[in-house]
Amino acid sequence: MSDRDDSVETIQRELTAFARRSRAAAARMHPELSLVSFALLTHLEDQRGCRATDLADRFLLNKSTVSRQVADLERLGLVERRPDPHDQRARILHLTARGAAALTQVSGHRRAAFRERLADWDEADLARFAAYLLRYNTSWPSADGSSRV
Repeated sequence: MSDRDDSVETIQRELTAFARRSRAAAARMHPELSLVSFALLTHLEDQRGCRATDLADRFLLNKSTVSRQVADLERLGLVERRPDPHDQRARILHLTARGAAALTQVSGHRRAAFRERLADWDEADLARFAAYLLRYNTSWPSADGSSRV
């Protein structure tokens, strides 16, 4: 195996381990919020609401998967549907006050965990790591074929 292949294998293995740890940590931080739920709530907050189909497109998920996730978030009182002011037949998903509070709580825990984990990294290493992650994530194609995070 070449050095490049070894590096790609290491990256794949370590990103898989990171994803597993992230899912486990999410469950500990807020038992009702999966990592996917957290991502959906974050996007709803960032966009100040959107349609379920927009979530499916953004996260490259099946519409039925998003529908189940959204139903769970509604059941928990974290998300609500409101009429679209531009199309009364459509519904826009928005965070409720409870959803915003849960997102704030989990975000704070996640930020603290990252700060703790990266406490002994110097500024240059942090900047390089952030740039590499950004570069990696922006190389993923979206549903329409364009690149985005």
